[in-house]
Amino acid sequence: MKRQNVRTLSLVVCTFTYLLIGAAVFDALESDTESKRWEVLSDMKNGLVRKYNITPEDYHMIEIVIIENKPHKAGPQWKFAGAFYFATVVLAMIGYGHSTPVTVGGKAFCMAYAMVGIPLGLVMFQSIGERLNKFASVVIRRAKCYLRCNTTEATEMNLMFATGMLSSIIITTGAAVFSRYEGWSYFDSFYYCFVTLTTIGFGDYVALQNDQALTSKPGYVALSLVFILFGLAVVAASINLLVLRFMTMQAEENARDEDKDGSRIMLPIDGHPLAGRQRSHEDQASVCSCNCLGNKQCEGGALLPASRPLRALKKRASLAPELVERASV
Repeated sequence: MKRQNVRTLSLVVCTFTYLLIGAAVFDALESDTESKRWEVLSDMKNGLVRKYNITPEDYHMIEIVIIENKPHKAGPQWKFAGAFYFATVVLAMIGYGHSTPVTVGGKAFCMAYAMVGIPLGLVMFQSIGERLNKFASVVIRRAKCYLRCNTTEATEMNLMFATGMLSSIIITTGAAVFSRYEGWSYFDSFYYCFVTLTTIGFGDYVALQNDQALTSKPGYVALSLVFILFGLAVVAASINLLVLRFMTMQAEENARDEDKDGSRIMLPIDGHPLAGRQRSHEDQASVCSCNCLGNKQCEGGALLPASRPLRALKKRASLAPELVERASV
């Protein structure tokens, strides 16, 4: 089985194992609390029904009214400020679910808008992430020059560390701001920032949903939008580095596989393979290192294919130095 197939199969197995572990941990952490909360809510519901003599139909209607009224606590959701916030959430693929279109036209436009806006947003965040990585590499290079380090080039690990630190600063700072404006605890605010910038978007915590914030606090609205857009750009920079690192590792593995495959096939001399034969000192193999002139007949009758790279030929020469003593161009 090829190395690439083994790697893919290993990733699939690791991912499903990780899912099983996560399910077991969440079950252990949340299951008992869920049962207790359900018992408390059921007792409160039964108490309200008995106290006010509410019929099941009326109670169901009250539930609908409360649930539908919750998004309107922030003010009109579909005026320009709320609509712009919703469009940003759609383009960033966060999907809080705090407000959703209810008309047929709104749903149809939302699908069409997302089909164009999501790729556009991905390209934009990727481009900004590349520029941030470029800026970080310049800063790191100058810092190394100032510190007189042996190597002044910015490595991938340096860039990953820089973007990781910047992401941490954005999340911790944003958590402090949202904790102050929303009245959440710092941990809940940190949780909201992480869920937002990773585009998970559960919707259990959503900013700008209290005290008519969309209409009465324009500065806070602008700050929230800047946090989402800039934070996603920084996260995109980190993801860009991870993707580039993975692609580099994959290319290196493919190159090693090609070298190994090429080393198993020795150059034929006089119609006989070199592998498995003991040749005298007089049998000298001439290796043609040119791959730009087509197939060439070298000394000893070896017909070298034009597609063989110079690196593979040097690899073979290093494997059998007693067989290949000189290279002719």
